[in-house]
Amino acid sequence: MLSDKKIKQWQRMGAITASWVIAILFFFPIFWLFLTSFKTELQAISETPLLFFKPTLDNFFLIQERTNYLDYAANSVITSLGGTLLAMLIAIPAAYAMAFAPSKYSKDILLWMLSTKMLPAVGVLMPIYLICQKLDLLDTQIALIVIFALINLPIIMMLLFTFFRDIPKEILEAARIDGATTLSEITKIVMPLAWGGIASTALLSIVLLWNEAFWSINLTAADAGTLVALVASFSSPEGLFWAKLSAVSTLACAPIIVFGWFTQKQLVQGLTFGAVK
Repeated sequence: MLSDKKIKQWQRMGAITASWVIAILFFFPIFWLFLTSFKTELQAISETPLLFFKPTLDNFFLIQERTNYLDYAANSVITSLGGTLLAMLIAIPAAYAMAFAPSKYSKDILLWMLSTKMLPAVGVLMPIYLICQKLDLLDTQIALIVIFALINLPIIMMLLFTFFRDIPKEILEAARIDGATTLSEITKIVMPLAWGGIASTALLSIVLLWNEAFWSINLTAADAGTLVALVASFSSPEGLFWAKLSAVSTLACAPIIVFGWFTQKQLVQGLTFGAVK
């Protein structure tokens, strides 16, 4: 019979092993993508996967010759940051109202907002495309910023609502006795107390919008195209050139992977505390 201490040790070792296996499974596609970006096209489509080969930078040079990577990267930064900022400007006062001045319909409204995420994006593509066309907003950063803010608004609302709800109402009541206005309550009390939650929510929104593909591909071209649209442009009628596609995908993924690595603590906080509490 194994002792309780031995059983716990085996359980711990099993959990660590399972964690490593899952981590490798998630990391391997990224590793192989990075590896393929330094191969020639013949090496990339080789029947026998090549782990050791002579690397080349030709794919990256070709991307720079065919497109202006920095323009696409700038569009990704502007639209993801702009969409997050616009959504936060709407969501913070709305979440404040739901958390501290709720009505009997507040939770129903929040659930209805979340239910809109179940709507297939392609179902509203035509009306949104026609609206952008009529307003001369096709292939503009403004159109993407507004759409990005709206599609992320339900998630941001849910996270901020759960963070704000944990703030003691007595603090706001004391502030009101001292003559605080609604605006000062939000900016001087609620936001400082929930700053960690607001920051983690904003970081999560940036990551989600950076990876948003459907609207970027369908509503933009050369002027406002993001890195996702740049990746899609390397799919040609002649077929998929895996080495070049891997190189442009690496360039598109690298900034957000580095960003996620440095902000992982805040992202985990937003994904767990905000969503589970």
